[in-house]
Amino acid sequence: MTIQSEPADGPIDPGLSAIVSERRRLINLAYRLLGSLAEAEDVVQETYARWYAMSPSRREAVESPGAWLTKVAGRICLDLLGSARARRERYVGEWIPEPLPDRAEWAAGQEADPADRVTLDESVSMAFLVVLESMTPAERVAFVLHDVFCHSFAEVAEIVGRTPGACRQLASSARRRVRASRPATAPTARQAGVVRNFKQAWEAGDIDALIGLLDPAATVIADGGGVVDALLLPLEGAEEVARYAVALIGKAGGLTLLERTVNGQPGLVGQRDGVTEVVMAFDVVDDRVRHVWAVRNPEKLQPWRGESQR
Repeated sequence: MTIQSEPADGPIDPGLSAIVSERRRLINLAYRLLGSLAEAEDVVQETYARWYAMSPSRREAVESPGAWLTKVAGRICLDLLGSARARRERYVGEWIPEPLPDRAEWAAGQEADPADRVTLDESVSMAFLVVLESMTPAERVAFVLHDVFCHSFAEVAEIVGRTPGACRQLASSARRRVRASRPATAPTARQAGVVRNFKQAWEAGDIDALIGLLDPAATVIADGGGVVDALLLPLEGAEEVARYAVALIGKAGGLTLLERTVNGQPGLVGQRDGVTEVVMAFDVVDDRVRHVWAVRNPEKLQPWRGESQR
């Protein structure tokens, strides 16, 4: 998106560079709040539209443009999160947050997309985003703004529309959810080794090896969005997951599995004739795969596809 400061015959906004520099932070915030890059982009677009809809005098009166933009973006996200629950109830199958590639792996021809400016840290891992999905909209906004982006509870209160004390309680409740759902994960190098071994065992059709790499309570969740075939319900249990994986790879002739970074963590990408058909994120705990999230919905795979693949 290109931000226009003023029409060509109007005055130039002296704070334009400072305003535009907020874009990356807003994209990072909105993606973590919504789990969708496309929706995050829309939120930032709308936020800037509201900024430039104000008269120059009103913009000049804003003491902290960055805080104003954050407040507006946060409120838009809060509204979207409220309506998202109804949309997810109509979604075909399971809904998984949109996976993001590593900056170096962004699809050719899309280098200018904002995803290469999303900071891929622990707060954007698929496991973390899935925990955020279990929160109420207010919990999610309060927690992300305070614990991830270090805003004060007074600032959070202006966005959520509750008292600072209430926002503190919301963040505390969200924090307990995170701690309960997120045991300590292995270092990235060890995770990569487990995912690599999983890939090799999967390609070899070695059910016993797969079972050994899976947590006994391992789950697979797939997201086809009703557009392509995918599991409609989670699959649970190491043996069930291993047998399903082997049967699936047997049916998916010509599918090439590649080791890739997915939301900052080791993952796998399945391609056919160079076109990405599935992106898999893993949660590795105690050197075993506890969760696999497989995104097949083509609408969520655009960052992984070149322009010619759309």
